[in-house]
Amino acid sequence: MPVALLVTVSPRLPGLLAAAGWRAVTAAPAVLALPGAAATAAALRAGGIAVTDVADPAAAAAAGPGAVLLAAPEEAAGWEDVPRVEGAPEPPGARLLDVVGVMDRLRSPGGCPWDAEQTHATLRGYLLEEAHEAYDAIVDDDPVAMREELGDVLLQVAFHARVAAEAEPGRRFDVDDVAGDLVDKLVRRHPHVFADAGPRDVAAVERGWDEIKATEKQRRSPTEGVSRSQPAGSWGAALAGRAARAGLPTPPAAELTAADPAELGEQLLGLVVAARQRGWDAEDALRTAVRRYADELDVAAHARADG
Repeated sequence: MPVALLVTVSPRLPGLLAAAGWRAVTAAPAVLALPGAAATAAALRAGGIAVTDVADPAAAAAAGPGAVLLAAPEEAAGWEDVPRVEGAPEPPGARLLDVVGVMDRLRSPGGCPWDAEQTHATLRGYLLEEAHEAYDAIVDDDPVAMREELGDVLLQVAFHARVAAEAEPGRRFDVDDVAGDLVDKLVRRHPHVFADAGPRDVAAVERGWDEIKATEKQRRSPTEGVSRSQPAGSWGAALAGRAARAGLPTPPAAELTAADPAELGEQLLGLVVAARQRGWDAEDALRTAVRRYADELDVAAHARADG
């Protein structure tokens, strides 16, 4: 009998074999590898296991009795009659490795000349643009568009991390540093999940998040860390929310006559139109008011810290 067992391996995770795959490889009288399994074959050879490369299924079919064939999942399609084991199950997120690999290819010699010349500064506008497009897809509740636009946001993360990996020492970081910092932050800021802080409701989670951030960042005011480049409405809402949770003053709320968010939107749009008719810029006016409030928050926060 030629090939006795087919072992599928991951081209993204070379050398990784689950228990079933490892038992099959070590017990076989001969191990063959199709091109898609080349990385795993190289890793096995480095570990002292003989592996013979074969170019195609026909060559593998001529193997001696009891041979094991390593193949990438897409190469295994024509071997339905051969028993198989999944030698390297890919964990969720494995295709993120492809993103990193493609980005590396684009930035490396022989890749894309446009990608190769980009910098953080030339790319920053795209990050905002893609984030807005992803936001629109979410508002439209369009899952197809969400999938595409979130991919474009992910591209920007991978792109900036790849650019940073080429920076001079002191400014250099890579995508693993980005991911590692994110994981550490998520674990640190969820003690009710990963530590012994006990169960919390949503309000307690938000308070705890702010407290942990304040300790981490050594921030003295709720204004610190809030982007000033975001639209004035979201900037003001973020500051008011942080101030309320910190027990600091919030601007007096206007009387709200709208019955629901849709009516509120219509009233706000009416204010924008009325301002335009007077030659005023509603966004600029609101931004001025929010900036003034941010300054007042800084004064109040610093006074409390010094008192």
